[in-house]
Amino acid sequence: MAIKNLNLTLMIGPGVPLPAPREVMDALSSVEVTQASGDEESGFDLTFTLDKRSPLSTLFLISGGASIPLVRVILVATLGGSANVLIDGVVTHHQVEPGANGGPSTLKIQGKDLSAVMGFIDFSGLPFPAMPPVARAALILAKYAWLGIIPMTIPSIAEDLPIPTDRIPLQIDKDLDYLRLLARSCGHVFYIEPGPKPGVSVAYWGPEIRVGAPQPALSIDMDAHSNVESLSFRYETDRKEIPIVFIQESISKAPIPIPIPDVTPLNPPLGAIPPLPPKITLLKDTANLSIPGALMRGITYAAEHSDAVFANGTLDVLRYGHVLRSRRLVGVRGAGLAFDGLYYVKKVTHQLERGRFRQSFELARNGVVSTVPRVAA
Repeated sequence: MAIKNLNLTLMIGPGVPLPAPREVMDALSSVEVTQASGDEESGFDLTFTLDKRSPLSTLFLISGGASIPLVRVILVATLGGSANVLIDGVVTHHQVEPGANGGPSTLKIQGKDLSAVMGFIDFSGLPFPAMPPVARAALILAKYAWLGIIPMTIPSIAEDLPIPTDRIPLQIDKDLDYLRLLARSCGHVFYIEPGPKPGVSVAYWGPEIRVGAPQPALSIDMDAHSNVESLSFRYETDRKEIPIVFIQESISKAPIPIPIPDVTPLNPPLGAIPPLPPKITLLKDTANLSIPGALMRGITYAAEHSDAVFANGTLDVLRYGHVLRSRRLVGVRGAGLAFDGLYYVKKVTHQLERGRFRQSFELARNGVVSTVPRVAA
């Protein structure tokens, strides 16, 4: 696949991925990679046009349609000398469609990021004595170092340390399910971020972070400075909710309601004027939790219902000059006073075809009117 000023590298293979030979790259007709936010996993779709001598035809057709264990796929887009690892994952499904009237066949490969490997084996019942959730997450992730996964675990602001004489936590279900369960109980997210080098990924278990240096700005309606093809906004005030959790006073057993704000040091407001919350939600089941557990449940709920301004758009990567990434901030210019400013990138879909690299994206923030006086280009 050839795209001007861009070099796409595909590494694929059972267990250990190797650079794909020239014949395989010539057969690659389209690529789609989806990078989400929160604890949603990333995925990819590859489409090949096969001839009878293709090595991919040999690999997948010999399997007779059965799944090949742990075929790993790495995609790297190098733009302007900067390598961007789009995905590091494993194949979960493949499909061969024979060509009509003697034409070439089509091979479609679908897969997910390396978190899919954590859903293979059920480790239910594994004990974690005297270990808070952050220590349990780090211990679970350590067993995947052979995949090049580097754990990044961050304690919650109110750690729940179990006393072994009272209780010993036991793992529930598979590693992936348990990591997500622990993350939700602490107001955290868990996901796999590919890169920064091919073959290396970061397993992040911690709060969703909406601070940091923004990516190059998305500019619209600015003549020669415009770098997006389309960009639309919507304002959904009914998405905003304020949760109220309940903690139980130890002597009188009386429930004490505590409203939880949606603003934290790692999730500052990106819009200066948020909508008035039209709905107050009572999280009544938090009365049975410990105080740290109830607070974390409320923080998680507030973070999931804090956004009110959303944007969708598309861009041509060569005109934008960079590869837009999800789970980061980006600036918007030229959209007017209400919608200019910084946004959190919730989802990016990379679409590569012969001669073209487009991205569709979704942005979100808590309100209208920018909190920064100026958005840098």
